[in-house]
Amino acid sequence: MSGENSSADDVQADDVQRVWDVVVVGAGPAGASAAYAAAVAGRRVLLLEKAELPRYKTCGGGIIGPSRDALPPGFELPLKDRVHAVTFSNNGRFTRTRRSKQMMFGLINRPEFDQQLVEHAQKAGAELRTGAAVQRVEQHGSAVPDRRTVAVVLQGGETLLARAVVGADGSASRIGAHVGVKVDQVDLGLEAEIPVPETVAEDWKGRVLIDWGPMPGSYGWVFPKGDTLTVGVISARGEGAATKRYLEDFIARLGLAGFEPSISSGHLTRCRADDSPLSRGRVLVCGDAAGLLEPWTREGISFALRSGRLAGEWAVRIAEAHDAVDTRRQALNYAFAIKAGLGVEMSVGKRMLAVFERRPGLFHAVLTGFRPAWRAFKEITQGRTSLGELIRSHPLAQRALTAFGPEPAAKETAPTEDQADEETVTS
Repeated sequence: MSGENSSADDVQADDVQRVWDVVVVGAGPAGASAAYAAAVAGRRVLLLEKAELPRYKTCGGGIIGPSRDALPPGFELPLKDRVHAVTFSNNGRFTRTRRSKQMMFGLINRPEFDQQLVEHAQKAGAELRTGAAVQRVEQHGSAVPDRRTVAVVLQGGETLLARAVVGADGSASRIGAHVGVKVDQVDLGLEAEIPVPETVAEDWKGRVLIDWGPMPGSYGWVFPKGDTLTVGVISARGEGAATKRYLEDFIARLGLAGFEPSISSGHLTRCRADDSPLSRGRVLVCGDAAGLLEPWTREGISFALRSGRLAGEWAVRIAEAHDAVDTRRQALNYAFAIKAGLGVEMSVGKRMLAVFERRPGLFHAVLTGFRPAWRAFKEITQGRTSLGELIRSHPLAQRALTAFGPEPAAKETAPTEDQADEETVTS
């Protein structure tokens, strides 16, 4: 009986002081997913976004199987195209296209996609506040009324109170700085949104291009989205001039230099170090704010959606924790959930990147000429397997990663039904 009275007192006090159960900072895929997960659990959730929605984000906009599977129930993807073919090239040479009867992944524009995710969070009960830039969070001091509360201080001085905070405010995260997130890989992505005539758009419909670039670990892409092509490149930070030159050369050799981009942008991606924290007290981080993305491809949407959902679920548990011991237990459980899933994929991705940096030509030859590798690529993009599962279940792939060398020649086998779904042509 005393426990029931205590809960009622907590609710009353929270109403007077306007204490939210969960405050989520950042309304991208990670933040919207966290807000949705916490709101679905019946908690009072506030979602903060410094920009006005919808807003542009530098992003290829590829929605692979794991991203699709992490979306809220009833979410309809605002697809601009469905990818059934991938053209691979090695710095503009040895161009080959592989095709699939089944869709491999979809392409979206981030402003629409992010807006739709936020709307799902709002329908679940989360409250949205835009134009709200967070300056810092405090877990001690005069702004914090008790040990179960976090103060979220906005630019301008306004203070919001919460039982738990989720930082999903991007790769330059203020919440990540509070938690102490450490990164060991930083890359620069440059991108152009290029409107094209209908005849050009038709040539790209249903097909993307992936080009292994001239700098170690770099690559470029063309993603068609109706009457616009998203063209971008990515490489390690510190190669800014070379990365810009790569994009210019890439666009020129595609025959797109004569079309004026509607948007040109750049963005830094950051991968967390293995020992980087994911929480501090009652504050969790997810998505780019936590440095969670696939190190080889730098794919981040699926990592944002999945880590955001987990962060929202565990933020609810932290909001309910009545002491530091329980808070710590729940934060450790969140970290374990992240590391057991996304962390394993990141570990394999780092090894893949190391091999790719040394042997891009090998990767190109294997993907375009070795049927099992192409099937694996399709299954990963379709969400039928993951990079981690693939490496665990294929000793040959494990040995190849360890040796950083070419895989042993594989003996050709009789065609399977999967091979009827493939076609190799030279472009």
